[in-house]
Amino acid sequence: MLRLKTAFSALLLALVGLPAMAQEPSQATHEFHLDNGLKVIVREDHRAPVVVSQLWYRVGSSNEPPGQTGISHALEHMMFKGSENLGPGEASKLLGSLGAQENAFTSRDYTAYYQVLSREQLAIALEMEAERMHSARLPEDEFLREIEVIKEERRLRVDDNPNSLAYERFLTQAHMASSYGQPVIGWMHDIERLTIDDLRAWYRTWYQPGNAILVIVGDVSLEEVRPMVDSYFGPIPAGELPPQKAPLELPGGAERNVTIEVDVQLPSLILSFNVPSLSTATEAWEVHALRLLEGVLNAGYSSRLPSRLERGSGVATSASASYSAFSRGDTLFTLSGLPNQSRDVTLAELEAALWEQIDLLKNAPPDSAELTRIKTQLVAEDVYARDSITHQANQIGQFESVGLSWTLLDQDAAALEAVTPEQVSAVARRYLVPQRLTRGQIVPTPESAPNTAIEGAN
Repeated sequence: MLRLKTAFSALLLALVGLPAMAQEPSQATHEFHLDNGLKVIVREDHRAPVVVSQLWYRVGSSNEPPGQTGISHALEHMMFKGSENLGPGEASKLLGSLGAQENAFTSRDYTAYYQVLSREQLAIALEMEAERMHSARLPEDEFLREIEVIKEERRLRVDDNPNSLAYERFLTQAHMASSYGQPVIGWMHDIERLTIDDLRAWYRTWYQPGNAILVIVGDVSLEEVRPMVDSYFGPIPAGELPPQKAPLELPGGAERNVTIEVDVQLPSLILSFNVPSLSTATEAWEVHALRLLEGVLNAGYSSRLPSRLERGSGVATSASASYSAFSRGDTLFTLSGLPNQSRDVTLAELEAALWEQIDLLKNAPPDSAELTRIKTQLVAEDVYARDSITHQANQIGQFESVGLSWTLLDQDAAALEAVTPEQVSAVARRYLVPQRLTRGQIVPTPESAPNTAIEGAN
């Protein structure tokens, strides 16, 4: 027991010291540009002879015009279908034979391709990625097969998943003025209308060196990486890029309500408020205060929503808060929950309980001990996550892709530490208001009325 208490005390001391740890000199990180506009960021991490290479393009579903939703995601699929010197799937087979991992992902703001492999094989990944950047083949026969795969992916992830379908529909109302209401995978009727010529035009427009960030993290040095990058990416000509504007929301003016009937077993509630991200905020401290507000409400077992609404009053079987601070445009602060059906709690009663917690924070700032716990938890999560070179690369790539500098990552702990309890209350009063609210009630589809006999029928 004594050893257990000693270990627990040591853990507490370590956690309290985490913000200070985050202020120490960071890992060696280098940044440079090629003449064609490609931005390159190299971070050294010499704990293992492994490297992650990621190529991020600043294009996602929020860039897509009406009628072409899902085109960024579709192009991501097609980028594995061959290039100048490699046939469909050959790059993946080669990387697999070397024991490397590879994949890609598309979001509202970016599309990224990555490989995790031995440091000695980095040149292979860079050569393949450079070739895909300037000479992807995009064959029509492969497209006709792959578009069917994408349709099935949409069916599995969204159309046949009632909760995903409901949330997709909810987002079309929550994002009143921005393209963030468009699904990343695209609307089915748009997927069905995409052509290979559409994808080829999208590729020529957005897959340019000046619209990309190459992030390399691992057991490498700038001296060995730069010549490889120059060799493979330097000859690619610079292209002309269309201007990009951040997706912005209306600052307020209307409370919106949407009731969505889908084939779910239990009703649920979503309250989303239009708020700025770090990319769009006038005052950066407001974003960090919103992050801490999310933590006060929903950072673990002892935070307010689970402790008060789930285990306390029992009004909810689940209650949570979420906030995406790092996006290209304005974003959402969301509270959601399931009413406790065993106690006959209604959606209106659950909403009243959520508003009660919001009002408490508006009227009384969290005490310093509560806020310190949340700050320590957020910093600790980031410190531990940085054990992964992939996590480090993801952070750098995401920040750079949405228009933020990767250097902000090393300032994050200090930015959180500077937020006061009153500032947490201030952002609640400013942003969690009905004028910014979209209320979503997701309810089960009513059962079909029973068939009745027609009077007079024989």
